[in-house]
Amino acid sequence: MAGRARYDSIEHGEPGVAHEGFVRSLDRWVGPWARLWLRPSLEGTEHLPERGPYMIVANHSGGGGAEVLCLVLLWWRTFGLSRPLAGFAHPLAFWLPIMAPFVRRLGIVPSTYRGAGAALERGVPLVVFPGGDHEAFRPVWQAGRVDFGGRKGFLRIAKQHGVRVVPLAISGSHVTVPIVWRSELMSWLLVWPRLAGVKRVPVTLLGLLVCGAAAFYGNVLAGPWLGAALGWLSWTLVPSPWIAWVPSRIRMRLLPPIEVGDDLDAAYARVTGELQRAIR
Repeated sequence: MAGRARYDSIEHGEPGVAHEGFVRSLDRWVGPWARLWLRPSLEGTEHLPERGPYMIVANHSGGGGAEVLCLVLLWWRTFGLSRPLAGFAHPLAFWLPIMAPFVRRLGIVPSTYRGAGAALERGVPLVVFPGGDHEAFRPVWQAGRVDFGGRKGFLRIAKQHGVRVVPLAISGSHVTVPIVWRSELMSWLLVWPRLAGVKRVPVTLLGLLVCGAAAFYGNVLAGPWLGAALGWLSWTLVPSPWIAWVPSRIRMRLLPPIEVGDDLDAAYARVTGELQRAIR
């Protein structure tokens, strides 16, 4: 997170203040599909502090798209606008035309120290996924593993602002986007992921199927050159890491708050340990 200081100039909306019309539309048009396909549930809201800011820390799975959508809808249905909550998103999301309107209308802030301060200093709780792309893009057979990759920036933020950490255990979302492999090499070969600050590129089962089908039909129609071109285009243009095409049941469970002291290693072990036990 320290390496993201160059993103401090990114403009964002009021932290935690969601556009009511946008969330209502999301719930109206996408909510029915999410409730049928993903069957999300949220438990443990009694563990949320009644006063002051706090930090919800969650494990990250399946590319993140399905679980973030479910969290937005569940939070809205549970609290409406009475309890603001600021999301923490990769700075790239504020530059992408398809993502920027979404993150700004939900009161999300860039995942930088300055972005975190913008929320917590206003008394707005923050939800973070410390594992980032490292955890969200892990192979599907590691679905039951909590893996923050040793990242402790969230604990430094919590300590700096004197807020408690509320673990949020999420299960069921990783199978919605079966990931076969995650590669740091591909992020270098494709160039644009590294330029955007994305260190890992996932190889998804859906991506392989779409790419293979496009290459096959291109080869049948006009030979290997068209097949290779269509395969490459499908791999580049189809956002397979964020398409939840496998139905599942996404369970979210808030756990009791944890105080962050001077020993960040001990706090890290406790947070990840509590999450690991909760999703088993």
